Amino acid sequence: MGQWKRERKKLRERHYWTAQPDCKVFVADRGAVRFDFPQDWVILPDSDSIKLHDKPPPDDDCVLAVSYMRLPPIDWSGLPLATLVEQASRGDSRPIYEWGEISELRRGDLEIAWRDKRFIDPVGKREARSRFCLGRRGRIQALITFDFWETDAERCQRAWEIVLKSLELDEFIQDPTVGRVVQ
Repeated sequence: MGQWKRERKKLRERHYWTAQPDCKVFVADRGAVRFDFPQDWVILPDSDSIKLHDKPPPDDDCVLAVSYMRLPPIDWSGLPLATLVEQASRGDSRPIYEWGEISELRRGDLEIAWRDKRFIDPVGKREARSRFCLGRRGRIQALITFDFWETDAERCQRAWEIVLKSLELDEFIQDPTVGRVVQ
C-alpha cells in the first residue's frame, strides 16, 4: 500500500468534485479509491490504512478503515469477491456470535462484496458490529472495514450507504485540483 501522505490542495474555481449533501470527498492516490463520507468525521492515517472516525479518538463511536492494493493485470472473474470475503472474514479473532449473509453489489465493472459480524467487545463489554468489505475494479482492490456499537447501527447504516453509493475505484485523476473531467 505504501506510505500515506495527506495533501491539501486549493480547488480551481471550475472544478468537478462533488459530494452528497453534508459530505466530503475522500480520494486516495489520485483516484485509486474515492468515496463520500460524513463531513464532520475525522481522518487519521494508521500504519496499514486510513481511518475515518465519527469523532476524535478516544471519544469515537465508529471507525471506517480503508486500504487498497494494486492487482496484476489478469482476469479475476474466477475469484469472486464473495469467496474472498467469506475466507478473509473467518480470520477475525474477535468472539463473533453472529455472521451476516454476504451482500454483493455490482455497478458496471465495479464489484463490491461485504459481510456483517456481531460480537461483544471485550474491552467495552458492549454489543458491537463489524463490516468487512472488498471492492474491485480494474487493477485496484480495496478493503473497507467498519466497526461500530450496536446502539449506533441506524446512524452507521446511513454512513455505510453513503460510502457504498459513492465508491469508485481505479479512476485516476490527472489534476486533483479539478477532479475527474467527464468527456
